[in-house]
Amino acid sequence: MTKLLTRCLVAVSTVFVLSCGGGGGGSVEGAAAGAGSTSTVKDASAPEWGFAGQAGPTTGGGGEGGSGVGTGSGSGAGSGTSGSSGSGASSGDSASASAGDTGGVGSGGTGASASAGDSGDSGVGGVGGVASIIVNDVRYDTAGAILRLRDASQLQLGMTAKVNGPTNADFTAGQATEVESAADARGVITSIDFGTGNLVVLGMTISTDATTVWGNVSGFGALVPGVTVQVWGLPAGPGLLRATRIEQVAAAGTPILSGVVQNLEVANRKFLLGGVTIDFSQTSSSTAFSAGVNVRVRAGTSPVSGVLQASSVELWYPVSLRDGTRRQLGGVVTDFAGTSNFRILGTPVDASTAQVSGGPAAAIANGVELDVAGTVNNGLLVATKIKIKKTPGGANSASFTAKGTVGAFKSLAEFKVKGQAVDASGPNVQFLNGTATGLGNGSKVTIVGARIVNDVLIATQVTFD
Repeated sequence: MTKLLTRCLVAVSTVFVLSCGGGGGGSVEGAAAGAGSTSTVKDASAPEWGFAGQAGPTTGGGGEGGSGVGTGSGSGAGSGTSGSSGSGASSGDSASASAGDTGGVGSGGTGASASAGDSGDSGVGGVGGVASIIVNDVRYDTAGAILRLRDASQLQLGMTAKVNGPTNADFTAGQATEVESAADARGVITSIDFGTGNLVVLGMTISTDATTVWGNVSGFGALVPGVTVQVWGLPAGPGLLRATRIEQVAAAGTPILSGVVQNLEVANRKFLLGGVTIDFSQTSSSTAFSAGVNVRVRAGTSPVSGVLQASSVELWYPVSLRDGTRRQLGGVVTDFAGTSNFRILGTPVDASTAQVSGGPAAAIANGVELDVAGTVNNGLLVATKIKIKKTPGGANSASFTAKGTVGAFKSLAEFKVKGQAVDASGPNVQFLNGTATGLGNGSKVTIVGARIVNDVLIATQVTFD
C-alpha cells in the first residue's frame, strides 16, 4: 500500500510548467482532487481494471463519490515534472468486465498525447480501452500500470486520460506505468445548436462530431436543455471544449469546468473560463498561473449571477518542456502564426520540418485537429511527425478498435470484448478469417467500428485472430 500511494504522489512544479507555456495539468493548489472529488486507484494488470457499458444515467454526478475512496493529494515539490490530477487509495472498487475477456480496446479517433513528465512519454486523450490503450494510434501495454480515476467508476471509451510511460522510436507503441483520468465538464445544458452540433454547459461551448463517444445517450439529438451531462473533452481555444465523450447524469453533482484561462485578475483572484467568471478566492490556489493556460475547475455549487465559486483549480494534464524529451500531442490547433509557430493544448509547436500525412502542410490552421510527435528543443515541441485528422467543415472520421476474447455473448447484436459492449449485427459488417456463425464466447477477435452509441461499439468489421 505504501508503495502504491508513493507512486500516486507525483511531484509538480507549477511555476515551471506555466513558464514553459505548457497546456496545464497537475494541481495549482497542491490538493488536486478538489472538494467532493474521489479518486480510485487500481493495478492495471488486474482483470477488473477495464470499463463496462452503462445501462442508464449514472447518479451522484457521474460516479463521483462512488466505491473508491480518495486519500491522496498532489505535491508542490519538484522541478520540471508534472503533477498528478489527484490520487487516492481504492476500497472495494471493481469493474464489471465479462468473464474470459482479455485484450484491449483502442480508439483511432481524436485524442491528445503528451508527456506529463520528464521520465518518458505519455498519452493524453480519448481513451480507447484497457490491457492495451490506444491514444493517437499509439498502443500502450498496461500490464503492471496503475490507474487513478476520478468522476467515474470505470475507465471508458472516449474519456480523456493521461498515460505515463515510454514509447518506441516511431511513436506507435508504449509501455504504460500509470493512467489517470478525470471529467472535464459537468453541468446543466443551457442551450443546444442542432445545426452546428454545439451545446453550452456552464458558459462553455462544447462541440461534438462523428468522433464523439456517446456514453448512455443515443446521440446529439437526444439531448435537451435542462439535462445534466458529464463531458470529457479537449480544450480547443478560449471558451471551447471539443467533446470526446458525453454521458447524461441524473443529478448535477459538483460542477466541473475545463478550458483556457482568460482575463486573469490576480488581485481579485478571478478569471474567465468560457462565459463564466471563476472566483478562486476560497481556494488555496497559487496566483502563479497565467492567462492562456488550460485548467480544470471544481466547485461546490452552481454559478450565481455568472460567477462560479471554485473549490479547487488544477492544471489540465501538464506538459513539461524539458529539452531533449520526446512528446506526442493530439488536439485542436490554436494561436496559429505559421507551421513553425502554433499551439496544441497550449503547448508551442514548430512543425516546419515535420513529415505530414493526412493532407498538405498548408492545411494546418486554427481549428484543425492534429496528431503531433517530436522532440522538445528550447521550449518548443519540434515536430518530426504530424497527422492531419480533421479540418473545420471537413469530413469527420472515427475508428475504434476492440481487440480481445469475446465474452457475455448473447447474439451478434450483444456481446462484449474486454467489457466493451459490441453490436456486430449490421447488414454491412465484414467478417474476415471466419464467418458470423463462428462468433461466440471464447472467440479471439479484433472489432473495428466508427460509432459508439449508448456505450455500444457499432462494428463495421470483425476479424478472427
